[in-house]
Amino acid sequence: MSNLTQPQIEEALKGYIDPYMEKDLVSAGAVKDIAIDGDKVTVEVVLGFPAAGYHAELAAQLKAKVEAVAGVGSAEIKINTLVSSHAAQKGVKHIKGVKNIIAVASGKGGVGKSTTSVNLALALAAEGASVGILDADIYGPSQPRMLGVGTQRPDSPDGQTLEPIQSLGLQSMSIGYLIDEETPMIWRGPMVTQALEQLLNDTNWREVDYLVIDLPPGTGDTQLTLAQKVPVSGAVIVTTPQDIALMDARKAYKMFEKVEVPVLGVVENMSIHICSKCGHEEHIFGEGGGMRMAEQYHIPFLGALPLDIRIREETDGGKPTVAAEPDGRISQIYRDIARRIGAKLSQKSKDYSARFPKIVIQ
Repeated sequence: MSNLTQPQIEEALKGYIDPYMEKDLVSAGAVKDIAIDGDKVTVEVVLGFPAAGYHAELAAQLKAKVEAVAGVGSAEIKINTLVSSHAAQKGVKHIKGVKNIIAVASGKGGVGKSTTSVNLALALAAEGASVGILDADIYGPSQPRMLGVGTQRPDSPDGQTLEPIQSLGLQSMSIGYLIDEETPMIWRGPMVTQALEQLLNDTNWREVDYLVIDLPPGTGDTQLTLAQKVPVSGAVIVTTPQDIALMDARKAYKMFEKVEVPVLGVVENMSIHICSKCGHEEHIFGEGGGMRMAEQYHIPFLGALPLDIRIREETDGGKPTVAAEPDGRISQIYRDIARRIGAKLSQKSKDYSARFPKIVIQ
């Protein structure tokens, strides 16, 4: 007869602080079941964010904690992921087929936001999520080139809606699929916002856990439309360490704050340059800017990416780094950031609106 109790096992599990949620799994509500059979313990963990690349390490850590409890002979740790739909701005209509929308913004052009967006989308997919990406830059769409599908055109079986383009395991939509690459969009603001709404709402997204929206630079029409009409669960700010980029990144943060979209954190791009010939490390754009911004506004610092020629070459070549070198060091940084984004979002309040029936009085 075993004297082991569930509280004993829970106490042991509390000894491991998850690096992504920054709390123990019991407090985070991720431990769903503890079964005790003699001296054998089975723990079922359900994470609210995709973390396929972290499951083995997590299982090993939890197994060690449980097996250290007196009387435990062996422990089995089962880890699954269930991504929930999280609350967005009040009064904004849910988009069919999409659980969560993550906006990626910079406030400024040229900081590598689109490259970061596509690699984070690929990283979320690599971690086990179903992911879509929407290119919201109507004037300068770049995702078709980055995903290697620049010449494809989306199907429209019913003449009303568009089928997303499938590439590298992502569902994607961009105005770039509907025009030639060299055709400029000489449009005023209202036409741009209408085009964005149509691309978002008229695309047949297929059970997407996360839809990453690659925003254009600035804090104008497109961003305002996003804030007022699109159910954004969270935003990610991309910056470089230099003061000029940080100035605009702060504006992007303040914009999301004003429209009550939670900022999940800051990503610092082009953080350090490592010479491919001699290995010398140099902070070309300054040092620690993203971290200082995160501390100033009390938001998470999600990670820093190097200034590396391969990121540019692979993305220009239509196979971004996470797809081109899935086991490389840079891909691992993107995947780590993706887990942090998913974990931060998993701790936000859930959206239950889809569960409630619509009441119709006849």
